[in-house]
Amino acid sequence: MLRTNQSFLTYVQELYEQQERKENIIVKQYSKGQKLFSQNENATKVMVIKEGITKCFFTEHNEKEYIVEFLGNGEIIGEIELIRQISCLCSIEALTDVTAYAISTDYFSQLIKNSLLLNNLLLDVFAKRIIDTSTRASYQQVYTIEHSLTKLLNLQSKQDISISKEDMASYLGVTVRSLNRILKKHV
Repeated sequence: MLRTNQSFLTYVQELYEQQERKENIIVKQYSKGQKLFSQNENATKVMVIKEGITKCFFTEHNEKEYIVEFLGNGEIIGEIELIRQISCLCSIEALTDVTAYAISTDYFSQLIKNSLLLNNLLLDVFAKRIIDTSTRASYQQVYTIEHSLTKLLNLQSKQDISISKEDMASYLGVTVRSLNRILKKHV
């Protein structure tokens, strides 16, 4: 539901504090609702979330959004686009105020070539994403939407954030109308 990565955050914080060229990694602030990345646009940086919560989502051709995941502290974004040299696969939007480390693409490319630690952290991130995606897919097949909604509401309460009905429906893969029916019946 909410992915975080303390190991990656620690790694980037140490790089930030030890960097010789201050333009390699800068700290950026984003307000709630502001996009860090937009689907189909070119990524100009790689980012690691320092504080806050974002949503990662696809917008389909019919303008419907599908939320892939909620991302929190230590999650890296934009790295796949840099590695594959492609435009942004999805949009990343701040659900709360967000502080992020923005890493220049040249510096990140240099780190990939020279840092075994970074490469091991990236392998761990990619493996975790595969596991999380397959677990979520199987979970959605086995459990009811009501069960997933309960988990989502618990996340909202635990993180003290407000997730809109549209975002809840998008994450659960249902319409807002269906979500309202479920909410009336079970919550």
